[in-house]
Amino acid sequence: MATLAAVDLGAQSGRVAVGRFDGERLGVTEVHRFPNVPVRTRGTLNWDILRVYNDVLDGLRAAAHEAAHVDSVAVDSWGVDFALIDSKGRLVQNPVHYRDARRTGALEGVLARVPARELYDRTGIQLMPINTVFELGAMAAEADPALAAGETMLLIPDLVHYWLCGSSTTEFTNATTTQCFDPHTGGWATDLLERLDVPTRLLPDVVQPGTRLAPVSAAVAEETRLRDAEVVAVATHDTGSAVAAVPFRQPGSIFISAGTWSLVGLEVQAPVITDAAFAANLTNEGGVGGTFRLLKNVTGLWLVHECRRVWAQEGREHSFDQLVALAKEAPALRSFIDPNDPAFADPGDMPGRVRAFCAHTGQTEPVDPGAVVRCILESLALAHARMIDLLASVVGASPREIHVVGGGARNELLCRWTADAAGLPVLAGPEEATLLGNLLVQAMSLGEISSLAEGREVVRASVVPTAYEPQQTSEWQEALERFTDTVALPTPELRL
Repeated sequence: MATLAAVDLGAQSGRVAVGRFDGERLGVTEVHRFPNVPVRTRGTLNWDILRVYNDVLDGLRAAAHEAAHVDSVAVDSWGVDFALIDSKGRLVQNPVHYRDARRTGALEGVLARVPARELYDRTGIQLMPINTVFELGAMAAEADPALAAGETMLLIPDLVHYWLCGSSTTEFTNATTTQCFDPHTGGWATDLLERLDVPTRLLPDVVQPGTRLAPVSAAVAEETRLRDAEVVAVATHDTGSAVAAVPFRQPGSIFISAGTWSLVGLEVQAPVITDAAFAANLTNEGGVGGTFRLLKNVTGLWLVHECRRVWAQEGREHSFDQLVALAKEAPALRSFIDPNDPAFADPGDMPGRVRAFCAHTGQTEPVDPGAVVRCILESLALAHARMIDLLASVVGASPREIHVVGGGARNELLCRWTADAAGLPVLAGPEEATLLGNLLVQAMSLGEISSLAEGREVVRASVVPTAYEPQQTSEWQEALERFTDTVALPTPELRL
């Protein structure tokens, strides 16, 4: 039996799990969970990456305690954010959070040097201020001394892999999220970065998902008791891992990886870089086994978590499940927001922003927590439906079902309302798709699973999804028209 350790770092929390594969089924046991809390100092929002790494080590010690022997270890995380290490292998500074305001301010300057259409044609990545290219462009424009001190740029999972085993590489699926990678050539778009005065010496070699990097270092082995465990570069972008574990039943089905973000997309065999894809601002992110993920980012359940945080500061503590229960009892289809509106991009008074958006668009203001959360969840369901229609129009095909994976798969309201809004059946699960995908690619790397298709058969044997058939479609169709007319942008292009 292969025994594997998976580290999954999310924007809200991280966890470490042990996976056991018996040749037919894959079991997952979570052994450690920890918060991931950014820190703002002198106007910059940073990740507390050393605290995160310490928690990773705690989790790996727990994994060693759970299993007599661990064969391999792999890390996945959110995309776009990076660290710089110097010529001695030391961390130059804590990674900057993708919600830091500097990236938005840098967007116009970057696009003045590299026009939006050229940047899209070369990278296939949607234009979003959070992308790595805009942070690098801002650093270069400001002559940030960190760029001069840095020797190598490592994305978040690559940094943790470097600390675990000494390998300084970047994995393909995460490299594509940066908008610095050219899928046509299979390498970094160095000429574009040179036009932005970004030093291309920082760019490490890119490896494919499933690459075995190196055994854990002697120091890490001693500290964690993971002796002889090999570090594997899986699909280190968490969405890449999640989609690897989607048990598709029909080709051309939609996936929604629902969590902090809702990633609504299709798995395709090559990037879709067309006039229609550019107009829709769709992104092409690398996947496992030579696939790509054609998708759209929708700000997701982070909106509810941010509301919950604000209410807790006011002395009104609610669990996430309590908020969902309150939302279920609130009046239906009253008011909607555009989850991707810039008003909701930064941490802050999210309930107040929801009310202000509804007032500004001539809708009833949701007042109590149940009404606010219902407004958010219904808006997410409608945004999912709108993006599914958009994807279908770009590729010229109509999907027949939707797979919802990730933490949002356990949210009955979100899954049921997505089915209603899209008029398509939803299969919810696996909830732990990211961990499962991480573990599957490790098993592929070790020769335990022969292919991505076989890995998905393992998921089907290991997890039974919950099915939601569309209901009340006429009410939701009217709501989708109202959502599109009065709330969402006329087209989902980036606001420049």
